[in-house]
Amino acid sequence: MTAHSLQPVALKAQAVNFQALPPLSLYIHIPWCVRKCPYCDFNSHEARGGFSEDSYVAALVRDLELALPLIWGRKVYTVFFGGGTPSLLSGEGVAEILRNVRMLLPLDLGAEITLEANPGTVEAVRFAAYRDAGVNRLSLGIQSFNDTHLQALGRIHSADEARRAIEIAQRHFDNINLDLMYALPKQSLDQALQDVQTALTFAPQHLSCYHLTLEPNTLFHRNPPSLPDDDASSDMQQRIEELLAAHGYQHYETSAFAQPKRQSRHNLNYWQFGDYLGIGAGAHSKLSFHDKVIRQARHRQPQAYMEQVAKGTPLQSEHEVGRDELAFEFMMNALRLNQGFDSVLFQERTSLPLLGIRRELEEAERRGLLFRDHQRIAPTKLGQRFLNDLLEIFLTAKD
Repeated sequence: MTAHSLQPVALKAQAVNFQALPPLSLYIHIPWCVRKCPYCDFNSHEARGGFSEDSYVAALVRDLELALPLIWGRKVYTVFFGGGTPSLLSGEGVAEILRNVRMLLPLDLGAEITLEANPGTVEAVRFAAYRDAGVNRLSLGIQSFNDTHLQALGRIHSADEARRAIEIAQRHFDNINLDLMYALPKQSLDQALQDVQTALTFAPQHLSCYHLTLEPNTLFHRNPPSLPDDDASSDMQQRIEELLAAHGYQHYETSAFAQPKRQSRHNLNYWQFGDYLGIGAGAHSKLSFHDKVIRQARHRQPQAYMEQVAKGTPLQSEHEVGRDELAFEFMMNALRLNQGFDSVLFQERTSLPLLGIRRELEEAERRGLLFRDHQRIAPTKLGQRFLNDLLEIFLTAKD
């Protein structure tokens, strides 16, 4: 069972009362990719025959306009283009989106603006155009530097193309994340470490190292490949963490490693239970108001999404998060952070008193999964390793 499969017992929503609203981020979903990877469970669709960039960009702008009453006057601190493969967009398309974001929203002058890119879609001219448009952080989906493993993952790029993409990216960006995966089909410990060592030769500001998991509704889930066993996977994780620590990377979240002061500000806002508006096909939002928290989801199919936006109805679903769900939702995010969170943050982001989860905190401490003092609450090393067990303690927490 993954952390995403855990669901709290939903009870009737009761009013909350926020003294201040959390920071706000903007997520922009680009749903197309060249080829759907067999492990991918994101809302992505193969762009057979291409797609109408102009129509989709216009829909995104209209979607943002329709959402403005929900976030009126709130400053946006981070922007993230996710996918799919956002690097299928032209530089002009990204520039048009960001021009409208700046026109419609009070975007922080120092906002972190990230764009995900696939090494198989890299063009030097396009990267320069992204930078000129205002993108200041690039996230490259490398996954592996081993051609055999890339083929097993269904990636469209080769190891040489991955290296070339990083070199091109570094000409235009000084804040780069590399995505890597381990516990791949028939991967050895040495091969997993070699991928990380190769990444380190480029000295990226940030590394995301994900354990390959077989998510429902994926080809790998229906036809599982031969993967390293739990002991081998655990060895890979431990050795990767040790290697990155030796090179000065801070392991600040379950799968995230950063040079000092180079953490992903956008993802930190998620993990600290901040707010985010998601626009685009299948995008999700979490928005706080003084008396409630709501979650939204846009229509998933790109064509249906664009049609619904044209009608002024981009939302497929919306619901208010019950007061009795907030504690678990907060913990499901904040306990991914290895350093945990300031005790006062719980009440700031949920409007609930920390005393309301005293028994759950005590139980987690008793089982050695949690550390806390008067300032901070954090998972122990054991809690980091058995995060699902830790989260389950808060599953039915009530204030």
